[in-house]
Amino acid sequence: MRLSDYFLPTLKENPAEAQIVSHRLMLRAGMVRQSAAGIYSWLPLGLRVLEKIGAIVRQEQNRAGAIEVLMPTLQPAELWRESGRYDDYGKEMLRITDRHDRDLLYGPTNEELITQIFRDNVRSYKELPRNLYHVQWKFRDEIRPRFGVMRGREFLMKDAYSFDIDEASARQAYQKMFVAYLRTFKRMGLQAIPVAADTGPIGGDLSHEFIILAETGESEVFCHEDVLNQPVPEADYSRDLTPVIDAYTQYYARSDEFHDGAIFEEQVPEAKRVTARGIEVGHIFYFGEKYSAPMKALVTGPDGKDVPVHMGSYGIGVSRLVGGIIEACHDDDGIVWPWGVAPFHVGLINLKPGDAATDALCDKLYNGLSQNGLDVLYDDRDERAGAKFSNMDLIGLPWQAVVGPRGAAAGEVEIKNRATGEKITLSLEDSLQKLSQAPIQK
Repeated sequence: MRLSDYFLPTLKENPAEAQIVSHRLMLRAGMVRQSAAGIYSWLPLGLRVLEKIGAIVRQEQNRAGAIEVLMPTLQPAELWRESGRYDDYGKEMLRITDRHDRDLLYGPTNEELITQIFRDNVRSYKELPRNLYHVQWKFRDEIRPRFGVMRGREFLMKDAYSFDIDEASARQAYQKMFVAYLRTFKRMGLQAIPVAADTGPIGGDLSHEFIILAETGESEVFCHEDVLNQPVPEADYSRDLTPVIDAYTQYYARSDEFHDGAIFEEQVPEAKRVTARGIEVGHIFYFGEKYSAPMKALVTGPDGKDVPVHMGSYGIGVSRLVGGIIEACHDDDGIVWPWGVAPFHVGLINLKPGDAATDALCDKLYNGLSQNGLDVLYDDRDERAGAKFSNMDLIGLPWQAVVGPRGAAAGEVEIKNRATGEKITLSLEDSLQKLSQAPIQK
């Protein structure tokens, strides 16, 4: 993509309304613009990141055996009355009446709707297990939306829902999602800590939050150091995953909302105690028959009797992750995107557009990288070199490739790794090889 043809409205100054790093950088990098309080339009650069995060989420959900559906943003209120949550959910739920005086709501979550879909279409235990997920916009009317996409009212979320014949099977589904989440966040260049959590309004008796460490995180995390050193498991879901889960959950790991100082000091040696800030990016629940019983989501069991299914739900904040990644991956100059979610892999800078040799070398590099499957943002604008460098640092692409008249005359390209700041000068052929290699993470 040539920057002269792209829509990238960057800002030089920090917007006054932005209180945290990710909000400031998303506005300055031209990723989003506020449409209303807590509601944002996603501009091309931000949308590319959102789509790359969504693709990773989908790939790992599919590997774990979940099947994608798409449910509407508006839901009938009677389903929530069946579960008993319509009046209990509170003012965060946006309630709507249509022209026929039917009560609707803009979905903050989808337990009720997916339960209806299941009960209307599944009759026998032989059709289990099932795990259905979608990636859809949600709305929660936060009383004080703030921090950009980190605490907005409208947000993109992946939510999955498992259906099983009994508790033992449901816990196996929970374990699969536990592993899938670890893999998902690792592929985004993040280290996620699964911490024991309260189930909140979703309900249930088993729950974990997945928190990524960031100095500006909203939550305080208390954990055993060894949790941070656990290997990310392979995507082998045919095996018994209990040892994998136990390797993580054997250690104390909680956020401040669920923290118990006495237990922390008792279970964790002083030398192994870690206290840090973090951001919640995922949450998984097992809640048994909480929805299936009142909503009569029944299947015929092996003994011929109808029984309510055991359910779990599993959420990932896709749009929230954009802000969370920036909070964890930035420096004084701007964003530092991990390779897997970067909007473009390489930022190509032409220091003298219109110079025949410089243009020719840039075109060869641009075409070669594109043919190798890399996404390239080519700054071909007639702008000052300093402005181009600052812009590329701000948007944070993993690699920068710089070509000027002197380098073009020698057939050379200066390569910069955005995460490390390392610069090297290479020939065109070596540049293509270097930039097409596996990414270097910070």
